[in-house]
Amino acid sequence: MTRIYDISRTLSPSLAVWPGDMPFSFTHSLRLRDGAAVNLTTLTLSAHTGSHIDAPYHVVDEHIHPADLPLEPYIGPAHVVTIDRRQGGIVPDDFAGRDLAGMQRLLIHTWVSDLPDDRWPDGFPYPTVELADWLAERGVRLLGLDSPSVDQQDSQTLPCHHRLYAHGIANLENVRLSGVPDGVYELIALPLKIAGICGCPVRAILRTPASRPRSDG
Repeated sequence: MTRIYDISRTLSPSLAVWPGDMPFSFTHSLRLRDGAAVNLTTLTLSAHTGSHIDAPYHVVDEHIHPADLPLEPYIGPAHVVTIDRRQGGIVPDDFAGRDLAGMQRLLIHTWVSDLPDDRWPDGFPYPTVELADWLAERGVRLLGLDSPSVDQQDSQTLPCHHRLYAHGIANLENVRLSGVPDGVYELIALPLKIAGICGCPVRAILRTPASRPRSDG
């Protein structure tokens, strides 16, 4: 039987956002209880709210926006791998002894997945340029994290963002992998078709492969 894991953070006013960024909020412009024909809400949020993708325009001025991103990296086989690292840079040695044969997408599960949506992960672990190069050598198309950035929180140069984009590796940030066993799944985390912006929230899911019908022959 196919099983679906929703690995998205819930967008709500209590959701923790990047320090200093716009918190999520909404207002009602129409309400049924006030006699309107429908409830109608207006959303206010950052492009990097909750589980989201970064478009290259996030760090490169003359680059593409979510509406122009190829969709292939955001849908397909993905390895979920839990690592023990609590803080600092994530390196290839953190995956020593893991079966990563045929890996196309990597989702890294750390302690950050265990935090509720209203808690900010101070001191979160982050990928290194060394890891980005190692993934590129293996043909990986997407790197996903449960932490909110592919670079250290206080970085001003964002080396891993730039290196991933140089390698053509998409990134997915701030997913929640709590309760998801390590293994290979189908990832679906499609960017919204929005022009002119630097990233966008996604509804990210993992789907287990369907069981093969039993043969009585």
